[in-house]
Amino acid sequence: MAGGGIGPVGVAKERAQQYKGRVTLFVVMACVTAAIGGSIFGYDIGISGGVTSMDPFLEKFFPVVYRKKNLGSKNNYCKYDNQGLSAFTSSLYLAGLVASLFASPVTRKYGRRVSIICGGISFLVGATLNAAAQNLAMLLLGRIMLGVGIGFGNQAVPLYLSEMAPAHLRGALNMMFQLATTLGIFTANMINYGTEKINPWGWRLSLGLAAVPAFLMTVGGFFLPETPNSLIERGLEEKGRRVLEKIRGTHDVDAEFQDMVEASELANSIKHPFRNIMERRNRPQLVMAIFMPTFQILTGINSILFYAPVLFQSMGFGNNASLYSSVMTGAVLASSTLVSIATVDRWGRRVLLIGGGIQMIICQVIVAIILGVKFGNDKQLSKEFSIIVVVIICLFVAAFGWSWGPLGWTVPSEIFPLETRSAGQSITVSVNLFFTFAIAQSFLSLLCSFKFGIFLFFAGWITIMTVFVIVFLPETKGVPIEEMILLWRKHWFWKKVMPPLQVDNEK
Repeated sequence: MAGGGIGPVGVAKERAQQYKGRVTLFVVMACVTAAIGGSIFGYDIGISGGVTSMDPFLEKFFPVVYRKKNLGSKNNYCKYDNQGLSAFTSSLYLAGLVASLFASPVTRKYGRRVSIICGGISFLVGATLNAAAQNLAMLLLGRIMLGVGIGFGNQAVPLYLSEMAPAHLRGALNMMFQLATTLGIFTANMINYGTEKINPWGWRLSLGLAAVPAFLMTVGGFFLPETPNSLIERGLEEKGRRVLEKIRGTHDVDAEFQDMVEASELANSIKHPFRNIMERRNRPQLVMAIFMPTFQILTGINSILFYAPVLFQSMGFGNNASLYSSVMTGAVLASSTLVSIATVDRWGRRVLLIGGGIQMIICQVIVAIILGVKFGNDKQLSKEFSIIVVVIICLFVAAFGWSWGPLGWTVPSEIFPLETRSAGQSITVSVNLFFTFAIAQSFLSLLCSFKFGIFLFFAGWITIMTVFVIVFLPETKGVPIEEMILLWRKHWFWKKVMPPLQVDNEK
């Protein structure tokens, strides 16, 4: 193996053409089970906005907002501006950010399954506390426990999917996480639409039903096989090979197994992955781990998904109409993710990211123009323009659903070498949750201050991220996960950044 006095060097040559195997029912079922973690993440994103627009919930926990909403506010954009209400939504993501840092060493030392189970148990506790909440402290504690679940689940599930999937279908199988997330959002919107009519405890049912996917994720985690990459990294090479043979449906897995062994040798020589990830040879992956999740949130999508009912009510829609509109956007998001699953491994990541970015920019600008001209402190949207706004927002959501939504998770989870993979995913999750927290906490205040300009604010960021993809992101379609390190050396910019490749002559 490694020799010549330079130590393990990881995967030093391409063997992708020698990979054998097929998509087995076993790997599909494992990926579907693991992806349930995404449905809980999506359920919480979708449930928050609906619950915070329900009068019984507001009256019990946020009476100031309840009075402002029902007694009338002079400024349509500011009627929901309340830091406590924002904290209800954002506290979960701050807790998730902290938890993801603890999840990284757990995922590396004990495997992806353990993190998935830990996430499921935390979700169960959080859902129970939220459904039974008697005061704001109990409500926020429940949200914090849900955040711990997100920290562990979002750390482990994308890694699990990337490592279990064969290279030529990694994009589609990895996107099961995003598909589950979007289905969770849609389900939450449908539940809110029903529970809004149940007075005074409909909001408890909405929050408590998060326990259903949490239970499925926890129980499913005990039956999932560990990924061969994780097993080999932890010294269980024979078991890792048996799992690899099972998920590929063939005994001829020598090339892929050898890549995993070489990657694990380097991984086990790294004692401090977070320190190692700062080295020059990991610079491209580090940049993507920071900027991909940052840009994903700065599309403005979470503002629409968190606060869809609140946003539509601010625009003059009634309670039922606003919830119905958010159900519609949730359905569009879920269906558009299927487009990405069908095309990502044929068209590639770059085409979807660039095309989606352009469509989102156009939609944000159109909505800003309509609201700027037809809506304000003393003006309500007419029925015709309300319909146009909903249609344009749905087109925006669709563009996100087949581009930055799934690929904001897929690209970072597939580009890291094994020795920094859990650390890299931890950075991705932490950055995502930090900006999710920041937007969730500040959006209602930004909406109050920027008014229609909030949409132009996000359009500006989408322009920047689209240029970023064109210039800095190489196409990762079909590249085996353990050979991804070689891809950066072919890119016009990153090959200037990375140090020369050390090749072990004894290999």
